[in-house]
Amino acid sequence: MSDVQTARLPAGPHVKGKLSRDDIIMRGGLIVIALYLIVTLAFPLYAMMSKSLSTYTFDLSTFEFQVSDEEGTFSVEPVTAAELNAQLGVLAPDDLIAGSDSRLGVTQFFPDFSFRSPVKYRVRTTAEDGRFLIGSDLVDSTDWVELDSNTFRRVQLRPARARGLGNFINYFSTPSLSNSIKNSVVIATISTIITVTLAFWFAFALNRTCMRFKGFFRLVAMAPILVPSLLPGIALVYLFGNQGMLKELLFGASIYGPIGIVIGSVFFTFPHAFLIISTALAISDARLYEAAVSLRATPWRTFWTVTIPGARYGLVSAAFVVFNLVITDFGLPKVIGGQFNVLAVDIYKQVIGQQNFEMGAVVSVVLVIPAIVAFSVDRLVQSKQVALLSARSVPYQPSPNRRADRLFLVYAFAIALFILGMLGVCQFAALIKFWPYDLSLSLNNYQFNRMDGGGWAAYFNSIKLGLLTAVIGTAVIFFGAYLVEKSNGFRTGRAVFQMFAMLPMAIPGMVLGLAYIFFFNNPANPLNAIYGTMAILVVCTITHFYTVSHLTAVTALQQMDREFESVSASLKQPTLKLFSRVTVPVCMPAVLDISIYLFVNAMTTVSAVVFLYSPKTSLASIAVLNMDDAGDIAPAAAMGMMIFYTNAAARILHMIASKGILRRTQAWRTR
Repeated sequence: MSDVQTARLPAGPHVKGKLSRDDIIMRGGLIVIALYLIVTLAFPLYAMMSKSLSTYTFDLSTFEFQVSDEEGTFSVEPVTAAELNAQLGVLAPDDLIAGSDSRLGVTQFFPDFSFRSPVKYRVRTTAEDGRFLIGSDLVDSTDWVELDSNTFRRVQLRPARARGLGNFINYFSTPSLSNSIKNSVVIATISTIITVTLAFWFAFALNRTCMRFKGFFRLVAMAPILVPSLLPGIALVYLFGNQGMLKELLFGASIYGPIGIVIGSVFFTFPHAFLIISTALAISDARLYEAAVSLRATPWRTFWTVTIPGARYGLVSAAFVVFNLVITDFGLPKVIGGQFNVLAVDIYKQVIGQQNFEMGAVVSVVLVIPAIVAFSVDRLVQSKQVALLSARSVPYQPSPNRRADRLFLVYAFAIALFILGMLGVCQFAALIKFWPYDLSLSLNNYQFNRMDGGGWAAYFNSIKLGLLTAVIGTAVIFFGAYLVEKSNGFRTGRAVFQMFAMLPMAIPGMVLGLAYIFFFNNPANPLNAIYGTMAILVVCTITHFYTVSHLTAVTALQQMDREFESVSASLKQPTLKLFSRVTVPVCMPAVLDISIYLFVNAMTTVSAVVFLYSPKTSLASIAVLNMDDAGDIAPAAAMGMMIFYTNAAARILHMIASKGILRRTQAWRTR
């Protein structure tokens, strides 16, 4: 029997789908928003990294001098500044290490110099990139410049720029600077352990007991989110400072330093940990607890074998979120830290105090490392999280236990007292005339126009920033999330966009603000025009809080089936019409949540904008910092409470507006 050979047809041409008009629009929109993130995030961070690697030294061998006799005749051979320094030993090698704006006077190389002398001097640089100043005039040519003695004393050499790790070597070889790394990590670790522990038992009380007043305690637990991180520092000064109400409770220890930073950090990070852990404890399968009872396990054993494993992802996530918040915070250690240096305050001191931008960039890079590690571990843990409830699961309902309920009620009251007490102390400080000598009530501390910090204009600037950030940020972020979630194909572009959208969460606000200085404050940058305006504050705030808002929008959009897009395409309806008439109304709860999140954070942020504001764009949170620096602690507390009341009012208005809007847009859910 002969073999039958099967003939194969030749491969046909590869047919590539044609992009529709809607696909082009969506991809174009995705590219535009991706470019926004590149310009407002990637480029500034690159500029900061480049600045950290820029080293400046005085290269004395590139500067030559020639001295005349008293008749003005130049008969002596030229000599370099390096040769003069070798003869006189004026400068040590360490003295030649400089910053970008450093200057070196030249008269110190001439011991017999007198500005009244008839002697004349010639000076030049032999390097193409060499520079020196004559008064305020910059000279960058290699030609000789002849000067009289009176003018020569105004000559100052400028350093030469190079690339390398010299700034990092200098940083780690300076104990006072490198110790900040240890201090920051220790403070963040201690604060994380305390905060997560307190938040866990508070969340346990609200989710696993039948105690009363749960709604009240949940409301109180969210209060610290509404205030800037500086406010607990001010409260601690009034409680445990040198003239504090309860300073005896510290038994001689000082609140200015690690003790104050830890207590304040617990206050402002508590709501973040509570929200994450409460979400983990709210979902549990009652069958596991029934099995534990059937096996006669003790409550303590059940707690460690059922409750803790079920909440482990929430606990780990909360720990890394708190660690990241504490190690990157600037406001609290600035107010209550005293002489205890941490990384975020070091950046501020290097930039504002010493104008050493290169070293500020170095500290920023160092600060980014633990922040990125914490963020990466948190994302890794979340990616491994599995569903705890299946279709057969039975939701857990706590059983009344009078003894346990009373015990947890007392604990919840203690936590609420801690939170309300801190806020109450700040309000008390804002209303008294002069602590601790005149305790009569007065509104003098609210006369902000008489204080340093920007006055009432700073407060209204903050409201303007909050509204602009909420409106523009919500529109940009939600539309970007829609494009990345609902676009057809374009996988590489969507993956790159998602990477850039997740990056802001790993970048501390102070690092982002400093990076904006290096990028936007460059005269060669076409976007330099927005530097010092409200626009750069809005851009920085939106970028800083982009990730959480993006994740909120993506989560809401993932709940909508892609059939909506298919039906719209079959009916030949444009995608933008589907977006405005279907997607936005269905996702309106998430849109409203994003807007209030951006508004509140714009009102309370300090670190992201502390380097970017101008006298005309000073903000309320910055005014708190400046008034505290000037010694006006009571007015600083008053401004902090104004931020609190504004955010509380915004929350209430948001809740009222949400009910009306959602009643119209979410009516389909009740059908």
